[in-house]
Amino acid sequence: MKKITLCLLFFSMSLTAIMAQNYTPTEGNLKNRKEFQDDKFGMFIHFGPYSVLGNGEWIMNNQNIKVTEYGRLINVFNPQDFDAKKWVSIAKSAGMKYITFTTRHHDGFSNFDTKLSDWKITNTHFKRDLLKELADECHKEGIKLFCYYSLLDWTRSDYQYETGKTGKGTGRTQKSDWESYIRFMKGQLTELLTNYGEIGGIWFDGHWDQLDNDTDKTLQSKVNWHYDDIYKLIHSLQPNCLISNNHHLTPIQGEDFQAFEKDLPGGNSTGFGGQSVSQLPLETCETMNNSWGFNINDRKYKSTKDLIHYLINAASLNANFLLNVGPMADGTIQPEFVETLKEIGVWMGKNGNTIYGTRGNVMKPQDWGVFTAKDKTWFAHIIKTPNQTDYIFIPEMKQKIKKCYLMDSKKELKFKQQPEGTFVYLNGVKFDAIDTIIEMQIQ
Repeated sequence: MKKITLCLLFFSMSLTAIMAQNYTPTEGNLKNRKEFQDDKFGMFIHFGPYSVLGNGEWIMNNQNIKVTEYGRLINVFNPQDFDAKKWVSIAKSAGMKYITFTTRHHDGFSNFDTKLSDWKITNTHFKRDLLKELADECHKEGIKLFCYYSLLDWTRSDYQYETGKTGKGTGRTQKSDWESYIRFMKGQLTELLTNYGEIGGIWFDGHWDQLDNDTDKTLQSKVNWHYDDIYKLIHSLQPNCLISNNHHLTPIQGEDFQAFEKDLPGGNSTGFGGQSVSQLPLETCETMNNSWGFNINDRKYKSTKDLIHYLINAASLNANFLLNVGPMADGTIQPEFVETLKEIGVWMGKNGNTIYGTRGNVMKPQDWGVFTAKDKTWFAHIIKTPNQTDYIFIPEMKQKIKKCYLMDSKKELKFKQQPEGTFVYLNGVKFDAIDTIIEMQIQ
């Protein structure tokens, strides 16, 4: 009974610590939230020593590689062909407005010149501060930079690995020191927000390591993450910096946008979803094949069409799309990804006005497609051939249409509005292979 009481007390204290923060975002933060929603499309980059092994970013955990053995990668990880200009150019040409980069993933390796760890990029043969070069190029090209930062660590002994779900086979025996680990994270976050110019946001990951399972949608955790202090620290250093946490939960106080992993908001095909959708800006992330980090055997590339459809569907639900690349160990992005991103960029160059700056949830998704909207202009995206190819039906549409036409040709389309919904007639319309877009001017 005493043990149960202590557990309940600890949970109550943890919950209180998380919820105690009375967070009021600055005007600049609110402005950045709106710009984030307008940007709609970003590049996720997973890169680190694991790229050398070519088997994804979880290889240390999945193959139970010991810290001492994994640490040898510092002598072979040398992204000599890394060029920040090329990375940023690829993102920009694809129509992406921001980059989220793994400054530190679960293997604990820092892709920046931290003073708090020797396990870092500047101690490799590469020697350079990769993050600094990327940050400088992003700032030069008007691309916002977000920093992915792992909460869990498979190499540090002060991380409370004893209660974590992952990293059990990495050979740590020293007793953890949680308060030391929290100080370490605060120190590194201070470095990131002090030494690399304006940071668009901090993207946390790993909270779930201290939960029993991903179906637990409560705030209960085996550790106190000190989010109250950490979020206050971030907003004190850069008040306009956005915070998100891939904890697979409904956002808590101090967070500025809600992240979804490999699922659209409201979906749960992976087991990571199921949390309620908040009123904050939303973002969903997905891979171009089935891997986040470089995986030499993963040839399950998603098609350009499927990725554009994912972007459209995300926008229709008021969410951004963060599309991942895992560069190869030499620092270059593999050609299959580059080619697909070029093709997406061509489509965005032609149709980006139906994505950028739009808002979603104006109408429920239909069998044939979805809607995005910008003020009094609605865009119906026909991404599946309708059952009746001579019209589409929009049930329960109450808004009055002034004008309706095909976006690419500006051909005007006839429509009929009735109490049960709206018919838009498609006689003679040739459907696009990816997306037939109808523009509607609303009264």
